[in-house]
Amino acid sequence: MKPQWTAISASRPRLHPVPQCATRCVRHQQRGVSAAQRKFSASPFEAPVGRTLQSNDSIHTPPRCLGLTAHSQRHFYPQCRQFSTTKVRTDAGMDQHKQTVEDISASVRDYHSRGEKFRIFHGSTNSTRPNLKKNLVDTSNLSHVLRVDVEKKTCLVEPNVPMDRLVEETLKYGLVPPVVMEFPGITVGGGYSGTSGESSSFKHGFFDQTINWVEMVLADGEVVRLSPEEKGDLFHGAAGAVGTFGVTTLVELRLQDAKKFVETTYHPVSSMQEAIAKSKEFTAEGSPYDYVDGIMFSKVHGAIITGRLTDTPKGDAAKQSFSAASDPWFYLHVQDTVNSSFEPITEAIPLPEYLFRYDRGGFWVGASAFDYFKFPFNKFTRWWLDDFLHTRMMYTALHASGQSKKYVVQDLALPYSTAEAFVDYTDEEFGIYPLWLCPLKQSPYPTMHPHFIPSSKSLGTSAQAKSLEPMLNIGLWGHGPEDHSEFIHKNRALEHKLQELGGMKWLYAHTYYGEEEFWSQFNRPWYEALRAKYKAQGLPSVYEKVKVNVDGEETARAEMPLSEKMRAMWPFGGFYGIWMAIKSKSYVAARKSSWKEYRKVEEIDR
Repeated sequence: MKPQWTAISASRPRLHPVPQCATRCVRHQQRGVSAAQRKFSASPFEAPVGRTLQSNDSIHTPPRCLGLTAHSQRHFYPQCRQFSTTKVRTDAGMDQHKQTVEDISASVRDYHSRGEKFRIFHGSTNSTRPNLKKNLVDTSNLSHVLRVDVEKKTCLVEPNVPMDRLVEETLKYGLVPPVVMEFPGITVGGGYSGTSGESSSFKHGFFDQTINWVEMVLADGEVVRLSPEEKGDLFHGAAGAVGTFGVTTLVELRLQDAKKFVETTYHPVSSMQEAIAKSKEFTAEGSPYDYVDGIMFSKVHGAIITGRLTDTPKGDAAKQSFSAASDPWFYLHVQDTVNSSFEPITEAIPLPEYLFRYDRGGFWVGASAFDYFKFPFNKFTRWWLDDFLHTRMMYTALHASGQSKKYVVQDLALPYSTAEAFVDYTDEEFGIYPLWLCPLKQSPYPTMHPHFIPSSKSLGTSAQAKSLEPMLNIGLWGHGPEDHSEFIHKNRALEHKLQELGGMKWLYAHTYYGEEEFWSQFNRPWYEALRAKYKAQGLPSVYEKVKVNVDGEETARAEMPLSEKMRAMWPFGGFYGIWMAIKSKSYVAARKSSWKEYRKVEEIDR
């Protein structure tokens, strides 16, 4: 999870009839200026095959669209449907990308020549770490999908494009990324430089494992291309290294065929032991599932949730969506479902609705806002306050209110063998529920991603890749102690227990390790040698970026002006957070989301 997000233009594109669809879709009038019909620039990258305009402007096969049948003509109204607020760029757009990269390169060279370290400003963040605003290189304009290649099933995308805008663009072509972060505002660049493991990561690995190549501005200003074949050591090493090797400016991402639905089954479990057993079973090699995650509502009650991409879900599978204000929050719906039956229950969820099912309520973190304000938490109040309860708004408010410093927001990856013991520990010490469970496919060592390699650091890379065991991510998100010293003590104890059980935390959140303790989890000589090779000393190290300066925080708290102390008090901090969230207009992005139109897929088919 990473709060706040890249700013995307609020202007609406021109509305056109839906593009002509492929075999299973009814033919509609073609989109006036379809994304598939725009002329793309001759760039330094290889042009895609067969889906661009040639010099004579001849039109190639148009994109497919989902959820349409021959019976839908009289029900569908493409003239007033907006498909995306992100546009596939034209020649001018590609030229603009090059100019932006040149400007970034010049800024980086300037810092490098003066020997000053700098940080990257994305226009947003989804981290719960404090934001520092000194020596920033601005990349906020890199927020466009540049190209979708239907034949190669790839897309060329700038790093600040958030997941919802990316999915909206690729769905026009009947394609979708294999790994999509559950929060709509998490960006492509954040997925590469951070750790992003989702319900499809048991099959595909972390988000960066679905990337073909990356364009990066190194810390001395040089612009390079990274791939497994070209500077492969940096391509692998920069993944999960929180932007400490350079500035990501462009990504080629692999895509896969999209389907109308995710056939989703809720499997009740009555213990962590059962949850772990089912997670292993459903993610074993040859698994028929595309998505697997889980929710534990207590130590003895939960669900493992499986998903399968399909155009034809089971006939008795009810349709369910989660994006409308009147829809249930996903975790509450899962809880009601497994409470109603001891047997697995299957539903058909429209694909985008599944991908962003945790957006409303931010998994279940949104319930804490009701608790903070002592406000009733029920279906009516969730509907009434819906604009405030999408992740973009919630994390803007969380930062501004100062509550992120009092809230435990941690993702913790462990071996399956110790996951149950870890939940026993968090149950006793924190009592936080629900817990999120997400099976993960590890990345080859050495890596800055969470990893677990039992007695294998001496193994060669190929041997390690074959011996890597899956891990189970546990999302621990809830209230921490009110007393700041106790909050720090609890977090330190959590870090110690995690190390004892062979686990690792994700680096988006508060990290209290001492420097030597932190680096004992990673291959520091490998990391530092890679930094030296690619002249990355002009950027802060991973530890410098993720550590919490406890002494500095205490000093700042002691010297805080009375006005800021008042703002940190209940309920002023909460109201200030809401005010800043409203000012940010984060709700606009959620309202403009055209992916929500796919919830009508059953109406179209009917």
